[in-house]
Amino acid sequence: MSRNNQKAEEEAQAIDLTPMLDVVFIMLIFFIVTATFIKETGIEVNRPEATTADPKEEAAILIAVNANNEIWIDKQQVDKRGVRAQIERLQAENPNGTVVIQADQGADMEFVIAITESARELGITNVAVSTEEN
Repeated sequence: MSRNNQKAEEEAQAIDLTPMLDVVFIMLIFFIVTATFIKETGIEVNRPEATTADPKEEAAILIAVNANNEIWIDKQQVDKRGVRAQIERLQAENPNGTVVIQADQGADMEFVIAITESARELGITNVAVSTEEN
């Protein structure tokens, strides 16, 4: 009888971790699905410094112009003539998003102005240029 009592005590002391693991996996799946992913342009630019800056929360369309005046959208290099089509495609995916231009300090302003004009032609009035805080 002592063996049965000892076995019953061991079973009573054992903790079943299966429900806890189920909860952990469900929470992990929840956080993975609901996480917002950071959008990137595909290149690193040396942004100009500014003393005043307003953070943009809904920057859905990121466009980068590097020092060699190459335009990058969605990790792809885009010709100056194809910028409008790319902005139109991204605007269809997120109509409320703003256009943020990440221009390098050495980039020609001609390219930044061309991107801004392309966005304005599509009816996007919320266009911003990304800067570093001073």
